Amino acid sequence: MTDKEFLKRKKEFQKNASSAKSTGMKFTTVSGEPVKELYDPEDIEHINYLSEIGFPGEYPFTRGIHANGYRGKIWTMRQFAGFGSPEDTNQRFHYLLNHGQTGLSVAFDLPTLMGWDSDAEMSEGEVGICGVSISSLMDMETLFNKIPLDKVSTSMTINSPAAMIFAFYLANAQKQGVELSELRGTLQNDILKEYIAQKEYIFPPRPSMRIIVDMIDYCSKEVPQWNPVSVSGYHIREAGSTAVQELAYTLADGFAYIEACIERGMNVDDFAPRISFFFNSHLDFFEEIAKFRAARKIFAKRMKEKYKAKNPRSWWLRFHTQTAGCTLTAQQPENNIIRTAFQALAGVLGGTQSLHTNSMDETLALPSEKAVKIALRTQQLIAFETGVINTVDPLGGSYFVESLTYKMEKEANQIFAEIDSLGGVIQAIEMGYFQKQIADAAYRYQKEIERKEKFIVGVNEFVEEGEQIEIPILVVSPEVEKIQRKRIAELRQSRNQKAVQESLKEIQTAAIDGANLMPVLIKAAHNYVTLGEMIGVLKEVFGVYEEVAVF
Repeated sequence: MTDKEFLKRKKEFQKNASSAKSTGMKFTTVSGEPVKELYDPEDIEHINYLSEIGFPGEYPFTRGIHANGYRGKIWTMRQFAGFGSPEDTNQRFHYLLNHGQTGLSVAFDLPTLMGWDSDAEMSEGEVGICGVSISSLMDMETLFNKIPLDKVSTSMTINSPAAMIFAFYLANAQKQGVELSELRGTLQNDILKEYIAQKEYIFPPRPSMRIIVDMIDYCSKEVPQWNPVSVSGYHIREAGSTAVQELAYTLADGFAYIEACIERGMNVDDFAPRISFFFNSHLDFFEEIAKFRAARKIFAKRMKEKYKAKNPRSWWLRFHTQTAGCTLTAQQPENNIIRTAFQALAGVLGGTQSLHTNSMDETLALPSEKAVKIALRTQQLIAFETGVINTVDPLGGSYFVESLTYKMEKEANQIFAEIDSLGGVIQAIEMGYFQKQIADAAYRYQKEIERKEKFIVGVNEFVEEGEQIEIPILVVSPEVEKIQRKRIAELRQSRNQKAVQESLKEIQTAAIDGANLMPVLIKAAHNYVTLGEMIGVLKEVFGVYEEVAVF
């Protein structure tokens, strides 16, 4: 077809389409971006295929980091697991592994996330409620009882106290006789997004960055198969950001960690291949796929051109995906199975390396075993029955997807420039920039729902009056807190008190002197120093963070 004929046919189409019947719906993405009626070759004529899209496994990796995609290796299937006591979660781990899960993902309770021991006053009523309670190496030993740490890949969703929890994990591996070089897994350990979105911080941003660089430095030498940071956009999106905000803020955080390591004197190729990312997969199917593709492209370009990484693996953006918890509804909760399936499929078509599917009951409580099994089966159905793994990046070349990918890259780069103009990520956090931008985006979306410009099935449309929820709900017994309090009391009585005090002094000295904290934290873990005790010493040195109010 000639250009002249194409333009003539397009004009005819536009005339017919403009006079056609319309539903009157608002045709925008979940993020509020307008969507055209039709996308065609003109929308991507400015995009050079070889330099901007390319082939899978080739720079800039828009179409994926592996040439053969999932034909070579299917994504790791993870389910977030953690509740009650370490014994309870250990049983769930064995259940999941026996049902085909290929990696473990640990959820911790709120006291652990905030660095409190289970017997602390601030922990009362929260022990084991939203995740597993871990206060010491003894708890970690129980959590991974009869699970060989050199045989599984473990992901741990922990941030402010990540160094201490990791020290427990490494000490447990050493007690199992496992070489640290054999361990595989990921720590979330993304403190910057805590200040931006999730708010589970302890220390101020600058000393927190120092601890993370310590961990990256230590892992690059001693635990080379471990991902010491999973830079997390997930919580930024859950807080109400748009897709492009999630993309840009997440990558900006990742670049901040990379720059901090370079400033420490580390060679970028010694640590960059082990920095991973964690994204949300929301409900706007094509927007999410474009987001994942744009993320790979932006990261590869920045790593090669700005940070001068020489190792191609340093250019790879490897990421885990979790389906969007904020889209789950308490109303008609079985609908969440369908939502999760679409979101998981978007993650797969976007090229994720690892995937967690939410359970239908998670908006009501921690997931039941039945709900967890359905969520895992969702991934298995996508992998083995839909045929989407048969070819690499099956949506590559789509006029719509390529146009969205290009647009998201362009908008993300504009946000990077804005952050740089404010003095960088930490300065922007201290000014409240991210918090205000996310709040504004969340407010816009909420108003769209209230005006019924966006529909949520079962909530503001297709509502069932007098609905009765009949799915089983997991309830954590109050006995868990009593058991954990008794356990830690017995630990405090039985351990070597002199060794505990010596370890706490060593942690304090290392924090003041600027020495790498990981070796002294691991030694302290072996001496059964508790999480709260380690955090308490570091609070004395680093202080605690208070967020600036933003209006």
